[in-house]
Amino acid sequence: MDNSLEIQENNSSKPSAKAEKGKKKKLFVLDTSVILYNHAALLSFEENDVAIPITVLEELDHFKKGNDTKNFEAREFTRLLDSLCANSSLQDWVPINNPKGGKVKVVMNKPNGVDAVQIFGEDKPDHRILNAALTLTREFPERKVVLVSKDINLRLKAKSLNLFAEDFETGKIKNIDDLYTGKTHKTDVPSQTIEKLYHFGFCELEEAGIKEGIPNHYFILTDGKTSVLAYYNAVEKLIRRIEKHTVQKITPRNAEQVFAMHAILNPDVKLVTLQGVAGTGKTLLALAAALEQRNNFDQLFVARPIVPLSNRDIGFLPGDISSKLSPYMEPLYDNLKFIQTLFREKDKQFKNITEALENERIVVAPLAYIRGRSLSNIIFIIDEAQNLTPHEVKTIITRAGENTKMIFTGDVYQIDTPYLDSQSNGLSYLIDRVKHHPIYAHVRLEKGERSELANLANSL
Repeated sequence: MDNSLEIQENNSSKPSAKAEKGKKKKLFVLDTSVILYNHAALLSFEENDVAIPITVLEELDHFKKGNDTKNFEAREFTRLLDSLCANSSLQDWVPINNPKGGKVKVVMNKPNGVDAVQIFGEDKPDHRILNAALTLTREFPERKVVLVSKDINLRLKAKSLNLFAEDFETGKIKNIDDLYTGKTHKTDVPSQTIEKLYHFGFCELEEAGIKEGIPNHYFILTDGKTSVLAYYNAVEKLIRRIEKHTVQKITPRNAEQVFAMHAILNPDVKLVTLQGVAGTGKTLLALAAALEQRNNFDQLFVARPIVPLSNRDIGFLPGDISSKLSPYMEPLYDNLKFIQTLFREKDKQFKNITEALENERIVVAPLAYIRGRSLSNIIFIIDEAQNLTPHEVKTIITRAGENTKMIFTGDVYQIDTPYLDSQSNGLSYLIDRVKHHPIYAHVRLEKGERSELANLANSL
């Protein structure tokens, strides 16, 4: 689905029937999940045609009200579709605003032959969408009809009915295992370079045997006997040594944690991502480093997306809104309390955290609660960022005002939302798209430091 394909007519010779068939446009059928993931998905299919089952419009109607990203996507899609058919009926193929020439149409789910509702024994939206795709395969037997869905179960159902089905690939990270790590372990550094770094604190790229300088990239440099931690300062065009610092009584336990702490404390870095499995210290390090520099900002925001258990809305939970949200915010408070308990109650640092929470200089809240708020002069931690879509991450970052620093933490392999995976979530997308930018730093934390038991669970 890239935009590099270009169709040219050749008038000098008429193509064979086989070649003509090979050039047939595909017909993509969009599921509701694709539109709620990206309302502009309609524009991503080049010269191919796109069919919208009437059931999808019905489902989008249920999502149009609300302040979540899915509600925004539903509204934006209906506006987009309305603009395309301003002077025509959607029962006809309407040109998409696309130079490749694709068209869009709303299709009915009238079974004529194989009926998904009967086969699966339930009349539900997914089965009506399948029927719409089946109808198109009968109407256009010469064309490849493909159901596009973020719902893996719906894709499996489609394939069981002999339908082509695929995920929405636009924006997906192709090789997740090659995702930028933010660090390099170099073992063949000359001893004199190691000595220079320890003595003067810096060296040239060439002296360390490094060909390309990536802004804020971290290094473990060793000559086989002695190691030094360093990073590339793109402004000075030098590799600079990093020292381990204890912050809020939190001491980094490994090189990766030293890098993470340095990235958050570096005033020249405005955007930080920390990616790693449970127990690597992402949230605790982010909180400690943010608390250390909170006097440089008006507020410290700590937020995470709400992912209801069993995909049930928080409205199903008992109690008032505070009681409903408490279980989701508790891990953030746990980390704050842990830092606070490292001090005695009469210590200034202990009292400062309590007062900052009471005065809302530290705000712990669901991510949805910061929508519409000004994000100027704050340090902002977004925890569990792997549960955000790329569009949600973009929306958050584009709200950043003057003197704002953002830290995204998460594990791209631990997705709690049904329509995201390691390749399509917002954290993976952010790391891949922003890597190598001068105001950005990333660290992948791999070594668990929570406990021997936690490490055992991760390794097995």
